[in-house]
Amino acid sequence: MDRRSLLRFAGLAALGSALPLSAGEPSAPSRPSGARRRPTRSARSGVGSVVTPNGTTLPLRRSGGVLVGHLVAQVFDHEFAPGLRALVWGYNGGTPGPTIEATEGDRLRIYVTNRLPEPTTVHWHGLVLPNGMDGVSGLNQAPIPVGETWVYEFDLRRPGTFMYHSHYDEMTQVALGLVGMIVVHPRIPKGPPVDRDFVLMTHEWSLPVGARRPDPGAMSDFNLLTFNGKVYPGTAPLVVGTGERVRIRIGNLSPMDHHPIHLHGLSFEVTGTDGGDVPPSARWPETTVLVPTGSARVIELVPTEPGDWAVHCHMTHHVMTQMGHGLPNVVGADLASVDERLSRLVPGAMVMGTTGMGGMGEMSMPVPPNSLPMKGANGPFGYVDMGGMFTALKVRDDPGSADPEGWFRHPEGTVAGPADAARLAADGIAP
Repeated sequence: MDRRSLLRFAGLAALGSALPLSAGEPSAPSRPSGARRRPTRSARSGVGSVVTPNGTTLPLRRSGGVLVGHLVAQVFDHEFAPGLRALVWGYNGGTPGPTIEATEGDRLRIYVTNRLPEPTTVHWHGLVLPNGMDGVSGLNQAPIPVGETWVYEFDLRRPGTFMYHSHYDEMTQVALGLVGMIVVHPRIPKGPPVDRDFVLMTHEWSLPVGARRPDPGAMSDFNLLTFNGKVYPGTAPLVVGTGERVRIRIGNLSPMDHHPIHLHGLSFEVTGTDGGDVPPSARWPETTVLVPTGSARVIELVPTEPGDWAVHCHMTHHVMTQMGHGLPNVVGADLASVDERLSRLVPGAMVMGTTGMGGMGEMSMPVPPNSLPMKGANGPFGYVDMGGMFTALKVRDDPGSADPEGWFRHPEGTVAGPADAARLAADGIAP
């Protein structure tokens, strides 16, 4: 493609470095991120079986028959991907916060410590519980003051996939990352047991190039679209076995957008929502599931074809990072004269994208501080032309010994390639 750019990235770097870092807020020690962790075979009994790629599960202990956990709402320095960090708000040093995993019938007691610069609450999204535990500030409770620890306690009355998030100054606090997932396993298992059980939380952020704090007031132009708080290539892959039954629980607490999550190379059924199980008679095969804002969807699948299969939001701008948003349209334009004039102001400047955006990530041009290239990372066949809300489902015959960082080795004759003249002639194709 035409190796050109409206502004040289090095020029943008100077602009980005001039933006305020606004790093005066206190940050909390980072938790073990779980990044690039190899998923383990889930326990068929349920509890302890869920894997949150790039994340963790909330430690719970029993006290007098009650499961007790502790969430700390705080400001911390978060890494979206290597080379891109920002000050965000979250729970226990992570966004999303740790997955809460328990069993139907358990009684849950969650202490919430507020280390934010303003009050907060926690809403248990989708759970049926006493009204005074629902967490809507002013309606069900007073907000938790700065520096105080409050307690929520309720029974888990029904199984399913749910979420938790702030319900005070929700536009700010949810936009800055105060979200998490809840998994309640059924007391009596139903349906075929699964071998792998994953949790993915989608989210969207507006982080101007060079900035250190996302904009919580954004209503559009979100330029960081994440799975479990990461953008590709920072997203951990999902490693599964050929023929295994796999469950993926997808939650969406994005400020504004629905996300059509598409899986390549396989089909699945939607088996649940945050409202409950979908009866088998109401299911049908799909390859894309729409996860509306404020909703959860549960899908199950049995992959039969090994390989590295893409998992991504199908909104095209959601698989790009900062540099892929807000660019002027120069497709089809001849901007050679602009090159000449621009280079007088910014030596070496080039106009890029006159034939499209593909291949931009391969140019190895400098990018502004605290930002990422438009798309992707190196793959087995060159540059992976994807970014943002993208990861890979790595289907392997022997997942226990598979390297989650390694690429699939294709059997001979199973990779698309150039058509030779003899084949073209034999099939009557005149290119």
